[in-house]
Amino acid sequence: QVQLVESGGGLVQPGGSLRLSCAASGLTVNYYAIGWFRQAPGKEREGVSCISRREGMTSYADSVKGRFTISRDNAKNTVYLQMNSLKSEDTGVYYCAANFGGSCPPRGMDYWGKGTLVTVSS
Repeated sequence: QVQLVESGGGLVQPGGSLRLSCAASGLTVNYYAIGWFRQAPGKEREGVSCISRREGMTSYADSVKGRFTISRDNAKNTVYLQMNSLKSEDTGVYYCAANFGGSCPPRGMDYWGKGTLVTVSS
């Protein structure tokens, strides 16, 4: 049974940092493209970042480039999202998802976690 469990969310002030974790069981993260997505209140879910299987090529939404970094620890079977210089517009529920294909299409992911809430507010 595949499980993706997100953690690391919370309340942070603007300009602060958080590191989200996506711990996987039932699949090997190195064999899947793993993506981070977020959904703000009243908005559609959007892609934030993706790390490809095997080679680990990374991609980012324009809104987070230069501030967020996705990484993978194969030994821990975990993918991380380091978020720096957080802004109020980064607030939302963050989900990780896995796709056996090579990319992270929001409507084409195979497995989803339940999400972790990030609130950026003073």
